[in-house]
Amino acid sequence: MSAPQPLAGLKVIEFTHMVMGPAAGAMFAALGADVVRVEPLGGDHTRNLMGSGAGYFPMYNRHKKSICLDLKAKDGLATANALVGEADILIENFRPGALDRLGLGYEALAAVNPRLVYCSLKGFLPGPYENRTALDEVAQMMGGLAYMTGPPGRPLRAGSSVIDVTGGMFGVIAVLAAIEERHRTGRGQKVQASLFETTAYLVGQHMAQLAVTGKAAAPMPARVSAWAIYDVFETKDEPVFIGVVTDALWQKFCALFQLDALWADEGLRRNNDRVMARDRILPEIRALVGSFTREEVIARLEGSGLPFAPIGRPEDMFDDPQLAEGGLEAVTLPDGRETRLPALPIEMDGKRLGRASALPIPGADDATIRSRTA
Repeated sequence: MSAPQPLAGLKVIEFTHMVMGPAAGAMFAALGADVVRVEPLGGDHTRNLMGSGAGYFPMYNRHKKSICLDLKAKDGLATANALVGEADILIENFRPGALDRLGLGYEALAAVNPRLVYCSLKGFLPGPYENRTALDEVAQMMGGLAYMTGPPGRPLRAGSSVIDVTGGMFGVIAVLAAIEERHRTGRGQKVQASLFETTAYLVGQHMAQLAVTGKAAAPMPARVSAWAIYDVFETKDEPVFIGVVTDALWQKFCALFQLDALWADEGLRRNNDRVMARDRILPEIRALVGSFTREEVIARLEGSGLPFAPIGRPEDMFDDPQLAEGGLEAVTLPDGRETRLPALPIEMDGKRLGRASALPIPGADDATIRSRTA
């Protein structure tokens, strides 16, 4: 069954690096758009990052073509302008003003290609901070996410590039909205998304909590949960998360684990009463769950409607049976090795979007792409 390509025919040009811009381009490519990644001569330096950066390029550059250009050279800039002249969408995430100084800013390009949707992904939207340099971690620290993630007094960034990727996603949403508007007006426009404002949007629920309750939200490890049973529990071997989020599920949970005395206590029948009694009931439940293995706990909870989760690690995802049903796609790395990486996590018309791909060699499509602009 072939993967859907709903954006087939749209031409995207990427002037990007690191994660935010390439992630946006990867989403368009997964949806079938023709995405050309413009790299510097020799290839994007992100290809050679070590440590936690080693996965950036393979994760966010699948299904793309690559052309290497020296944008400071006359012929390289001419090729770039020719590519943009036939493009529907341009994505860039360099520092403010970087492409403008090369003559690749929105105003200059829109004069030649008025249908162009120009997506600028930055650290900040226009305002007092707009010329600051920002990274995912900077935004998480400034925007309150790191504060909410770590224990009190110990801000901690989330365990993935969540703001880069989500910020790129907001950029994609903006572009698709602009493309829809272009159907009516015939003209493109400049759209922007940013790391800092994305972070603020994600912590907006905690801002709203203050507005509603008058009390500032506590960091997640110290929060007063909305539910009494909503935590990670130790078993004989591996921990498991369990959530009891309704009164009906409390009854089911007590039945599954033979907690007859707790169910008999009518003072625990309502959720808010259980929250107030959390310090009394949690030790008993922790001791009970700790008497089982993780698989024994899961066997009881499977199919019950109770939220639960083993504590997975990224390396476990390669063999996850749920992801095996179309959630991973085959990827050939530049050195020829094959792996599987997460496909875009959506389904369209009953079909998943994953399809095999090979990461582009730097400049592998130079000749083909240049012939399009000849």
